[in-house]
Amino acid sequence: MKILFGVQGTGNGHISRSRELVGKLREDGHEVEVIISGRKQEELKEIDIFEPYQVMKGLTLVTYRGRMNYMETMFQLDFARLMSDVLMLDTTGVDLVVTDFEPITSMVAKIRNIPSVGFGHQYAFRYNIPFVKGNIFEKYTLLNFAPARYNAGLHWSHFNQPIFPPVIPASLYARRAVDVLPTKILVYLPFEEVDDVTGFVRPFDSCEFFIYGKVTGDSDDGHLHFRGYSREGFLGDLMECNGVVCNAGFELPGEALHLGKKLLLRPLDGQIEQESNALAMVELEYGMAMHSLDGSVLAEWLQLPGREPLNYSRTVDYIAEWIGSGDWDGLSRYTDAAWKATNESF
Repeated sequence: MKILFGVQGTGNGHISRSRELVGKLREDGHEVEVIISGRKQEELKEIDIFEPYQVMKGLTLVTYRGRMNYMETMFQLDFARLMSDVLMLDTTGVDLVVTDFEPITSMVAKIRNIPSVGFGHQYAFRYNIPFVKGNIFEKYTLLNFAPARYNAGLHWSHFNQPIFPPVIPASLYARRAVDVLPTKILVYLPFEEVDDVTGFVRPFDSCEFFIYGKVTGDSDDGHLHFRGYSREGFLGDLMECNGVVCNAGFELPGEALHLGKKLLLRPLDGQIEQESNALAMVELEYGMAMHSLDGSVLAEWLQLPGREPLNYSRTVDYIAEWIGSGDWDGLSRYTDAAWKATNESF
């Protein structure tokens, strides 16, 4: 099958999970061409696995100091460029479009009547899962930013809906060979300023904080350890740490739950997906949430014990099998099998 695969480049989580599925689809014999949009090519890291790929402008959501900036988001929108990219994209011989919340491939599929699969956490919101009220504009944007005909939604729990478990990087299934360090805490707050994060964690000198995000290089300041982007280094710190403090995105909390790390989420203000994720995390009793960098909440959370790993199944195997079957209406057969294998994987 020839597959056109769209990746939203604005978040490392999209790239991480798409990397796993693209690799599996190619392993299964499919021809996969990749479109990445939403970030400049020079800002994209470790994407060689997607070759052959094209980078296009797409749409980008703008944030500032932990809050969505809808005004700047609207100002940077280049609708003429978006439509030009859509109309000029060559889809000769394409049998299926898979979009990980990527709008160009989503629009191409709709305009040219090509079957499409929405792959990712955002597509779980089309089912009955925890969802904050928000405003009508936010909800409409989430559900219509990159729609697809069929939906392979992902979440930390199935909520009795036909959605898949999170996609976990293959390297994290070797976690048992790594010793957990009880005082090591991973901090990943890319929407916050580094100075704000530093002031937030500095008072807690009984712990070693490994801080990623808007950090340009590696440095150490007592119990604070600043780390620039490194996929290998990040996953290594994730496996060694006892807990994770992060924004309320989806991929990293899923990886932490898989590994058995305690979680403290800080949702991006004004971003309905992250606020809904924080709600789900608390309702599931999988972790805590805070709506600002609140030292009193951090102090309480640091006293909590670790948690048991959830041992998510190898989700991409089930999604790739579903895609390859062509039985796209028979989704629940594959989601049920993926959840049955969760906690039975080890």
